[in-house]
Amino acid sequence: MTARARPELRSGYVHFQVMTTRWMDNDVYRHMNNTTYYSFFDTLVCQYLIERGALDIEKSPVIGLVAETTCRFFKSIAFPSKINAGLRVGHQGNSSIRYEIGLFKDDESVASAQGHFVHVYVDRVSSRPVTLPEAVRLAVAPLLIAGVHSAAAE
Repeated sequence: MTARARPELRSGYVHFQVMTTRWMDNDVYRHMNNTTYYSFFDTLVCQYLIERGALDIEKSPVIGLVAETTCRFFKSIAFPSKINAGLRVGHQGNSSIRYEIGLFKDDESVASAQGHFVHVYVDRVSSRPVTLPEAVRLAVAPLLIAGVHSAAAE
């Protein structure tokens, strides 16, 4: 039996983006629906890449497809809340990146939820895996956390 994950602190993340919950994010139990957390994850990663010129959603010949994702919930988030979404790279391979995300409610220092996305980078047309484009490598370099394995270093 594995030990239950513990929520992490803000200090464990490299980049932050402030996002807000919306009225429609609440479910009938008056907290943010579980699928909404994944939407915040996806928005954070894609916006980061778009803003750094590593992703053009209309024209990039290489795109990242989600091959794996997970989310651990520690504390409920609901509208109205400000979310400080933390981002780091936990692993960078030859054709994939594990983006790790922490969602921090309002000004709290302990994650309400945390998880990851593994993007496999593929040719847009063939959907076959490709080596990470240089633009993506450069964009995520500041997100690499100490001691992370990177295929680029090999």
